[in-house]
Amino acid sequence: MAKEKKPPIRKSFGYAFEGIFTCIKKERNMKIHCVMAVLVVAAGIILHISPVEWCICLGLFGLVMALEMVNTAVEAVVDLVTQERKPLAKIAKDTAAGAVLIASIMAAVAGCIIFLPKGILFLVDLL
Repeated sequence: MAKEKKPPIRKSFGYAFEGIFTCIKKERNMKIHCVMAVLVVAAGIILHISPVEWCICLGLFGLVMALEMVNTAVEAVVDLVTQERKPLAKIAKDTAAGAVLIASIMAAVAGCIIFLPKGILFLVDLL
């Protein structure tokens, strides 16, 4: 049996970037995640967060955005397979959405832990 030839690595990266840009373009929640990431980066620069805090923020951006993309993929596959309302389809979609929600809540909690004390000190210094 002949081994199937894989596409060149640049094509594989191209497909991955196409998936990222498609998700950003078409998914409202991914746009929200991107805006939040920009706001956190701006706050991190203004408040001079530490390298460890940057790593935490970047890791959480990656986790939330990657889960949003997996959620989008699950929804697309379920919709491709059936347009009918089926209990298993609902479980798949709701569970994938729940994964994004859990990661987003934990990212928000971590953001509060990192940014609230620094933000309060920043505001006190301004006054």
